[in-house]
Amino acid sequence: MMATARLIGMATATPPYRFPQELTRDAARQVFADRLRDFDRLAPVFTNAGIDARFSCVPIDWYMQPRGWPERNAVYLDSALDVLEQATRKALARADLQANAIDAILCVSSTGIATPSLDALLMERMGLRRDVQRLPVFGLGCAGGVIGLSRAANWAASMPGKTVLFLVVELCALSFRHNDLSKANVIATALFGDGGAACLFRADPDGRGPAVTAWGEHTWPDTLGIMGWSVEPDGMGVIFSQSIPALVRDRFGPVMETFLERNGHTRESLAGTVCHPGGAKVLDSLAEVLAPCHEGLGEAREVLREHGNMSAATALFVLERRIASGARGPHLMMALGPGFTAGMALLDL
Repeated sequence: MMATARLIGMATATPPYRFPQELTRDAARQVFADRLRDFDRLAPVFTNAGIDARFSCVPIDWYMQPRGWPERNAVYLDSALDVLEQATRKALARADLQANAIDAILCVSSTGIATPSLDALLMERMGLRRDVQRLPVFGLGCAGGVIGLSRAANWAASMPGKTVLFLVVELCALSFRHNDLSKANVIATALFGDGGAACLFRADPDGRGPAVTAWGEHTWPDTLGIMGWSVEPDGMGVIFSQSIPALVRDRFGPVMETFLERNGHTRESLAGTVCHPGGAKVLDSLAEVLAPCHEGLGEAREVLREHGNMSAATALFVLERRIASGARGPHLMMALGPGFTAGMALLDL
């Protein structure tokens, strides 16, 4: 029987610049208002998004000029590494471990390109052991926090006594593009923020800490165009459909219930949830589907309000708050991402 992986330490981190939502709205108005006839009609999204502020790896002035691929990705490489190092050092301190205790690294990110990958760059910067196993993962989008956590826990469970470092970093705001006058780009500007997280997993017979007891996924057919990136001359173009809240409300319930039943649970037996807050409307749909289990949705709304949508990293911010609140018992962790895919995990906090 496979050992149970436990979360023995975790931390989140943000880059240095904090933008109140009003600042982001006013900057977007400067960039778009003269060229986008519908900007005033779209502008209420900044007020209605449920976001007070978000963090950025560059100051607001950086976004006021067009930027090309090389410049964007150079910022991504430097800033992502800074965020990951900050989160990793905090997670190691909380677990009372030294950096040489790390045996394997799984790193999730979909907002830039790194070859050598971010995990290799972090190994060099932090002087990690030369025999650390590495697995970089790209393309999971918002679902990456939950699916990546599941893969890291599975990896840890397969090699008891070894320490697996799970990393996630997303610098979503770098996708802002001057020449994209689409509604999706304006909405993304109102939603996206930057952040990262580090989690340490180990499977020991007498281990303590939140346990990852099950995981699963569901990819719906004919939904490839719901969410993702398009590759454009000046960067990545955001793709997301207005149908996401309705899809969650109408189609996620049966998938969730099947997953819970397969693992001996129902909505009523859950002590709470750890949901990726993709947006206010998505959270409203999740509240309908998850009823009567609403514990944890408050933390999700808090993270959205204080950080915006940080793609894959966001669910880890919610998990950190849920643990800090003293929550105990079985929790459903879930997020939705490109595919269109639901990532799910059961945690016993």
